[in-house]
Amino acid sequence: MVALVRDFLNTYAVDTEAEELSSPADLTLWLRERGLVEVSARATEDDLGVAVSLREGLRAALRGEPRELPVLPLRIAVAGRPRLEPVEGGVAGGLARIVAATMDPAWERLKVCAEPTCQWAFVDASKNKSRSWCDMKVCGNRTKTRAYRARKAGSRPREASRTDTV
Repeated sequence: MVALVRDFLNTYAVDTEAEELSSPADLTLWLRERGLVEVSARATEDDLGVAVSLREGLRAALRGEPRELPVLPLRIAVAGRPRLEPVEGGVAGGLARIVAATMDPAWERLKVCAEPTCQWAFVDASKNKSRSWCDMKVCGNRTKTRAYRARKAGSRPREASRTDTV
């Protein structure tokens, strides 16, 4: 279930500004391909606004910056193990299913890349949940290189002291 949330977050690529949900039709198709809405569902501009607000609110929450999320009615269904399910169908119901997926215990392993120019969502499968970047070779290296250069730019050559000239 957390993979659904990850995929939803990754419908926008921060580094390239590529938007997968650029129209109501795109949103409808994305939800339909994942079985979240019925074939007859059609998204509106308002639905698209709710979807983008939900996506960016979840991304902010994963960065530790909680904010208001759109209201999407859910109810608790108790048939066996309690779970959240949408109150209504259509696009709002599909988006509510994404919200319900955040209740997956694996949510604590969902992260966004620490590289500010990336923000790609990934599931941290490390034993101690300490992974910071979506890809160490690209984003981790970029972050560490930038920090190294900042340290080097901030350091000055040491002036010679009397003991250095003996």
